[in-house]
Amino acid sequence: MRIKAAVLRTMGVRAPYADSRPLAIEELELAPPGDGEVLVRVVAAGLCHSDLSVINGDRPRPVPMALGHEAAGVVEEVGRGVTDLKAGDHVVMVFVPSCGHCLPCMEGRPALCEPAAVTNGAGSLLSGEWRLHGSGGERVNHHVGVSAFAEYAVVSRNSLVRIDPSLPLEHAALFGCAVLTGAGAVFNTARVQPGTSVAVVGLGGVGLSALLGAVTAGAARVIAVDIVDGKLAMAKGLGATHTFNATQDGCADAIRDLTGGGVETALEMAGSPQAMDLAYRITRRGGTTVTAGLPNPTLRWPLNIVSLVGEERTVKGSYIGSAVPGRDIPRYIGLFQAGRLPVDKLLSERVKLDGLNAAFDRLAKGESIRQVLTF
Repeated sequence: MRIKAAVLRTMGVRAPYADSRPLAIEELELAPPGDGEVLVRVVAAGLCHSDLSVINGDRPRPVPMALGHEAAGVVEEVGRGVTDLKAGDHVVMVFVPSCGHCLPCMEGRPALCEPAAVTNGAGSLLSGEWRLHGSGGERVNHHVGVSAFAEYAVVSRNSLVRIDPSLPLEHAALFGCAVLTGAGAVFNTARVQPGTSVAVVGLGGVGLSALLGAVTAGAARVIAVDIVDGKLAMAKGLGATHTFNATQDGCADAIRDLTGGGVETALEMAGSPQAMDLAYRITRRGGTTVTAGLPNPTLRWPLNIVSLVGEERTVKGSYIGSAVPGRDIPRYIGLFQAGRLPVDKLLSERVKLDGLNAAFDRLAKGESIRQVLTF
């Protein structure tokens, strides 16, 4: 079938993207789903910094590539061997399909699925196949097995979680990355306990999802840190007890003074060495610093080994919120429907395919939280 999709052909094109237009809206040929695959009509797809990191070259991927990885839609057709989904089911897409057979999957850590890491890096589906082609049969790569900036997508069955059809799909899309990553870092990676203190450094869609998670987990102090005052104001409205602008002199000292030596858990969500350094410095003795940020792979953070040892610190990475998507997405949706995880407040605006380039300019400038592409 012929579909329209946003295709990236060259990484590292200079901003503003509204002028340079790195994403071209092209007609592609989408092959039918193969064994264990599903055709989904995309209804909504969130714009995430991970998409921007491919556009600007911080996260190199094979091009040409149809972008988009945070999405929700409706099942149109299932391939051979798919027996637990049917046409009409509503689904959230997950950007790390889990094979279920590698050691991380068997250990209950599907976010670290080894075959998925290989195929995501190669630009194929979990099957090792490509279902997208351009004019003349040119192969177009899949973005982490999803490629959701498109009218339709063929994905692995293992990239999908069936959801309650009463949930608006523009809200459901956020659960595929922002909520799964941010709230998951709180619930799964950090295991935040009631009554403790938490700081979130970096207040994009993932960071504010983490903040909502910290509030839901019952943290007594939830400290929001960013360089944009508008995001700090939004964090306050979402339940932050204190806010700090990271550009202010003595920001780290002020947070340590407020908390009597630092927070028990600091979450770095900005994807920069400076943010990671701040998060580590505001973590108390014996505390935990968690990072879900994905900066350019050439960047380094100089760890103070003496403090790590002498203060018994913990530094942890969190990928997709250490999630088990089939378990966690329905749980988080349940919290949302109960009014305890109001992720709908993160939705900044709705955009169309032809407005994607300008929308990524707004994301890069920190002018939006979560923009959602709708069809």
